[in-house]
Amino acid sequence: MYITSEKIFFDPILQARIKDRFYYVNEDYLGRPRQFFENSGGSLRLKAAVEEKARLEKIPDCPERMHDVSMMLKEVKAKGIRDIMEVIFGAKPGSGALVTELTASQVMFQITRTILENAPGTNAVTTSIEHPSAYDSMELYCQRTGKEFRVAQGNPATGGVDLDEILRHIDKDTCLLSVMSASNVSGYLFDIETLVQEARKINPDLYIISDAVQHMPHGVLDVEKCQLDGCNFAPYKAFGIRGCGYGYVSDRVARMPHHKLLAKAEKEWELGTFPHPNYAAISAVVDYVCWLGSQFSQETDRRALFVTGMDRIHLQEHSLLVHMMEGTPEIPGLRHIPGVNVYLDSPDDVDRDLISAIGIQGLDFTQAVAEYYKRGVTVFDRVNTSLYSKRIVESLGLTGAIRVSPLHVHDTHDIDQFLEVTADIARTFAR
Repeated sequence: MYITSEKIFFDPILQARIKDRFYYVNEDYLGRPRQFFENSGGSLRLKAAVEEKARLEKIPDCPERMHDVSMMLKEVKAKGIRDIMEVIFGAKPGSGALVTELTASQVMFQITRTILENAPGTNAVTTSIEHPSAYDSMELYCQRTGKEFRVAQGNPATGGVDLDEILRHIDKDTCLLSVMSASNVSGYLFDIETLVQEARKINPDLYIISDAVQHMPHGVLDVEKCQLDGCNFAPYKAFGIRGCGYGYVSDRVARMPHHKLLAKAEKEWELGTFPHPNYAAISAVVDYVCWLGSQFSQETDRRALFVTGMDRIHLQEHSLLVHMMEGTPEIPGLRHIPGVNVYLDSPDDVDRDLISAIGIQGLDFTQAVAEYYKRGVTVFDRVNTSLYSKRIVESLGLTGAIRVSPLHVHDTHDIDQFLEVTADIARTFAR
């Protein structure tokens, strides 16, 4: 999708229908008015996903039986797997394997371990701004397998990692490259397709995986187009439920020795029976995105509708990002509020996810988050005292930041309320 500084929003009628499909958009669980701009920590919940999980959780029947209820549950699972593999990840039918765990972090550890224990090579490469599940799993299994652990450093000017910086760490003996799809602090989008092409010019046999937990609710994944060997996402950050994480592995990874029941098929990665209500919940998410896609396309193919829906989500969110940065003559944007620092900023025609890292002069980041909460806005602080954030923010030249992460569900009125609250905090505390 070509991104410009032009703002193209959902039609107001459609926007209202979208909001109505989610819980607690403009009020919290206790009924208090609230703007939830902490979707990177766990997105607003799609009502249908929660309801589908609740509906099927009532059923005690084992899906591994032959009666009609069990057969129905088998189809729920089969549809969920197709939706994850073919619709969300974009894998070809029958290609690769699905990895299921309680969390996306566990998925990343499983994939990383399997590759590093089995792939030939003497070193592995990742970046300094990865989520700990990707970074730590690489470091841990490099230590256990005797491989050199190489880290490409972040660029404080962009909030990402430069292509050349990554490529200079790769050689003919690199067995694994792990690079996230998008930063969970700056919203920086990695050009995964180009990165894969250039990396495999250095080592054609290189295994490449991407942590897509941050990016999946904001844009399209395509493991076939990008030729990835592994990818993961977390439904609770993508309109869905907690308690499950999903991953894709390519055929060559799927056939490596890994945790499985020995009598199961070579490419089976599921240990035990993964809950059928979780599959129903993720299918509800796919249904929603396809419904949104159908508002803009006459396509009938489920993957095509999903891609259209995600593209429109991304366009809406980019427009909200521009609005949040620039504001209006009546309500200044973040770049124009005295006392507000916008970190890791980029021009409006640069494609990135809907995340902004900011600070308010005169307040530390944790205090600022508390002031936002008092005023009915939920945001989060990413600071170097946190095990999840220290390496990332310091790599980008920061001690921390207030992370602001709205969702396509929000509109300009929601953004304006946030900007007004920001201006009030800055007037009160900035010096």
